[in-house]
Amino acid sequence: QVQLVESGGGLVQAGGSLRLSCAASGRTFSNWVMGWFRQAPGKEREFVGRISWGGNVIYAADSVKGRFTISRDNAKNTVYLQMNSLKPEDTAVYYCAAKASLSRAEYEYWGQGTQVTVSS
Repeated sequence: QVQLVESGGGLVQAGGSLRLSCAASGRTFSNWVMGWFRQAPGKEREFVGRISWGGNVIYAADSVKGRFTISRDNAKNTVYLQMNSLKPEDTAVYYCAAKASLSRAEYEYWGQGTQVTVSS
């Protein structure tokens, strides 16, 4: 079992920055693939990116490349999503998720989400 708790969301003006954190507990964090997702009102959940146990990162959407950075600190059992140059269209509930390996299609564990609101 893995428990995930996101934090760091809030209200920010366009052009601002936020750093989301996802604290994991329950099992060996360093072995897990950690993903970030977001869901805007009225839209389907969107994959933002993921980081492997070794720190390899991919970003799913061109819209976040160059603005968002995913990192992890295995000593702190925490993964981060640094979001810069935020836009109103980044407004969403952001979720972190975990899966045991890159070969798994589905993420097994999810956090409760944290709201990010970007005002224009």
